[in-house]
Amino acid sequence: MAQTLEVIDADAPGVWPQLRQEAQAVMRDEASLASLMSAVILHHPDLASALSYQMARKLGDQEMRAMSVREVAQEAYAADPSIVRAAEADLHAVFERDPACKGYVQPFLHFKGFQALQTHRIAHWLWRRGREALAFYLQSRMSEQFQVDIHPAARIGEGAFFDHGTGIVIGETAVIGRNVSLLHGVTLGGTGAGRGDRHPKVGDGVLLGAGAKVLGNIRIGDDAKIASGSVVLEDVPAGCTAAGVPARLVKCPSCQEPARTMDHSLPAEALAGEGADK
Repeated sequence: MAQTLEVIDADAPGVWPQLRQEAQAVMRDEASLASLMSAVILHHPDLASALSYQMARKLGDQEMRAMSVREVAQEAYAADPSIVRAAEADLHAVFERDPACKGYVQPFLHFKGFQALQTHRIAHWLWRRGREALAFYLQSRMSEQFQVDIHPAARIGEGAFFDHGTGIVIGETAVIGRNVSLLHGVTLGGTGAGRGDRHPKVGDGVLLGAGAKVLGNIRIGDDAKIASGSVVLEDVPAGCTAAGVPARLVKCPSCQEPARTMDHSLPAEALAGEGADK
């Protein structure tokens, strides 16, 4: 029997109650997944407990067993509840922005972009406490399991959406604001072997299209849009669209809230190669 999940009400209180409701619906409609729903979601008293269990399932290996991973995650969540609040915002961002997403169970269990981001949030917590060896270990596991490579020192705001996730690379000194959307193949990288502050600073509400490369210690302003396949080497003002190799401004201002609307369209003059740096 097909799943009969109800459409999520964005104004309903809390992600966790709705995640549990969906898991119960899956148990009712798909008996073969009942034990999974129970073990990963319904057995737990709150999102932090369920998330630590899920991270353990995905990241545990021969060198670091699942129970050890779960203990590290639980330690991070207990010490800094903002990590769990960020995870809740990330989970809602997936549902809000991905039209293929039917609810919260999908990304929580299966979407590697969401799971890679939650791995990074734990690794970043470890990094800030000087536990660099373990932070790097989780970075390595993230890369192996989810094909996403984020340096533990990188800072990522809540409400981030990694669509597909595959091939995303984020460097050590990169900073990403709140409610940012990145598609597969995005790189936030440096431009050479020099050390220091060398990676992009991405503002709130930015949309980074598939395969976009943003390189160097440059600023991408709030609500900017970077077209798919672009190579960005200079600052992009807030609210503007940049496209091309190398990228140039093709529209200012751009669409409203591009990260939320996931609007990848470009103006006609940009598609014709004429440009509009204004």
